[in-house]
Amino acid sequence: MTTKPTMTLAQLTARFPTEESCKTFLRDMRWPDGVRCPRCHSEKVYTLKARPFHWVCKGKDCGGRNGYRFSVISKTVFENTNYDLRVWFQVIYLMTQSKKGISAMQIHRQIGSGDYRTAWYMCHRIRAAMQDGGFAKLMGEVEVDETYIGGKAKNRHGRGIGSGFAKGEGGRGASGKIAVIGAIARKGNVVCQVIENADRITMSNFVRKTVDTQVSLVATDEASGYAKLSTSYPHHVIKHREREYVRGNIHTANLDSFWSLLKHGIMGTYHNVSKAYLPLYLAEFSYRHNNRKNPDIFNAVVASC
Repeated sequence: MTTKPTMTLAQLTARFPTEESCKTFLRDMRWPDGVRCPRCHSEKVYTLKARPFHWVCKGKDCGGRNGYRFSVISKTVFENTNYDLRVWFQVIYLMTQSKKGISAMQIHRQIGSGDYRTAWYMCHRIRAAMQDGGFAKLMGEVEVDETYIGGKAKNRHGRGIGSGFAKGEGGRGASGKIAVIGAIARKGNVVCQVIENADRITMSNFVRKTVDTQVSLVATDEASGYAKLSTSYPHHVIKHREREYVRGNIHTANLDSFWSLLKHGIMGTYHNVSKAYLPLYLAEFSYRHNNRKNPDIFNAVVASC
């Protein structure tokens, strides 16, 4: 169950009525213990009084004689863009509150960007900030499964911008689709990634990287890629090919639900996603799932930007 957000969009607008209020919030989220140089992380920075929210670091290894000048948006996803932080904050809010995601076209309409590509660019920058640079290995009861992303061939209209597919590719089965593997701790986090091959080495390496050996259960289907897991994990198999979907606590229902949400989002909201950008969408959906009980998910995303 998703925790009710602490504020509505109207409250967000009231909370950040000016660009100064946004910059103050971003400064406090980035540097809660005082401003540091984003290049060398030194605390010895000097405020530029003539330019609010700008500082200079004069460390000998940072900027040299004239020092390194930086602002509150330096080294963030907001840098080198023409949109105010107020607009960025609205986009972040919309992306964190939409369970199945929100398309760049809808963002484009909401913020009134002059070009659809601007909204697309902003969304991808925020998705990049949602990527988890480091995570604790999954514990407890864990489900592992793979899936394939890509629409039915009859609905495909050839190689278009961002389609990632040629006309006639895909359809039922794995042919022409993108393989994705994931692991989810029941009542916990999910981790997933694109894989080139659904072979034993690739799949077992993913499990060893993401799942702690002290788990009480690793539940998978009967795919051959998981065949050797029992040497390191309490591994149990559910036989989907024999129409077996649950046996006691052995099932992959939680991960199946996540895959369903992901696919409905991609096909229903984004319509098509290329292989090159799919990792960013996986990061977005995983981040929302892993922060589903976090009432301050908006703050968390801003801090990671």
